Amino acid sequence: MPKLAAMTEHCTHASLTQHDIALERGVTLPSVTLAYATLGRLAPERRNAILIAHGYTSGPEDTIGPGSEPVDGSLAALIGPGRAIDTDRYFVVCVNALGSSFGSTNAAETNPATGRPWGSDFPEITIRDIVAGQRAVLASLGIERLVAVVGVSFGGLQALEWGLSHPSQVGGIVAALCAPRMPGVDVAGLEASLAALPGWHGGNYYGRSDLRPAMMQRRLGALAAFGAGAVLARSHPDAGERDAHLQRLAHAWAERFDPNSLRILFKAMAAYDASDELARIAVPVLYVLSRSDRVVPSTLAPAVMAALQRAGVPRQYLEIDSDDGHSAAGSAADAWAEALHDFIGASVDGRGERPSPLVGNQ
Repeated sequence: MPKLAAMTEHCTHASLTQHDIALERGVTLPSVTLAYATLGRLAPERRNAILIAHGYTSGPEDTIGPGSEPVDGSLAALIGPGRAIDTDRYFVVCVNALGSSFGSTNAAETNPATGRPWGSDFPEITIRDIVAGQRAVLASLGIERLVAVVGVSFGGLQALEWGLSHPSQVGGIVAALCAPRMPGVDVAGLEASLAALPGWHGGNYYGRSDLRPAMMQRRLGALAAFGAGAVLARSHPDAGERDAHLQRLAHAWAERFDPNSLRILFKAMAAYDASDELARIAVPVLYVLSRSDRVVPSTLAPAVMAALQRAGVPRQYLEIDSDDGHSAAGSAADAWAEALHDFIGASVDGRGERPSPLVGNQ
């Protein structure tokens, strides 16, 4: 694997707006905007693209942006010149999911039928709807086939869906820190906790309540569950400094993330179940879990790998040996960077070919 190089790139940000988008549950959205970020350059033949699918509460900048934080879902340590996903060679795309809060259409935006924010009226979406949005963005860029789809946690479900529904368009999928059916996804519990917030108003709180303090506290709890303490202990060994940094991260997230996006994306995650469909995956799979993950425990791996084996799916499993829990994909990047690099190299165009490094202003 090439020696890791310093990260000098910056994300390019753009968006795609479409009209009259039919969702899987039967509702049609009159207008959908999807924000996305890219790194690297698209080759003239447009066959060097890798899609990165972000996590439940993160977005494109959090996921692929240089300098982003592993505890916020960053994979930046794996992406860049000379890294596992080498942006001197590959064009990286990360699309903000429909319903998320980082530039894509979500519940805080205006419902044209009422002239008010969508709020609780925002339609139910699915993982397939999110993948359909990714495909639309890629089509707008002239990308017909991907080298790979890489997704962590909630993003891993999207990677699995690519392997199930669009295998002819992808060379391989990397599903990390996820399961075909995510464990512990308690929609009723989330709905009850949101309903208990003073000022929630059934999700129609816009212009009526400030829920950012409550969201900040929720984020602090999530960071603790994801293993942020272990991750940040290395860069912030002083407990007071570490706590202050966590407070800053939680505050910044609460300023950007709409509470309704929590329920919209959580329901999509809860509804997804590919447990009985793994036999339909027709592309190579790299499945990655973390030894210390309390969210998606590594004990789930044998059943997943056995199902893939029975179906004859080319497969690899890697367990990240880290104490960083659900943050390990980004914070312990060195533990699986070589396996990711090799898997992607073998996935290029489905034939193990590597595109030539890009030069100039292509």
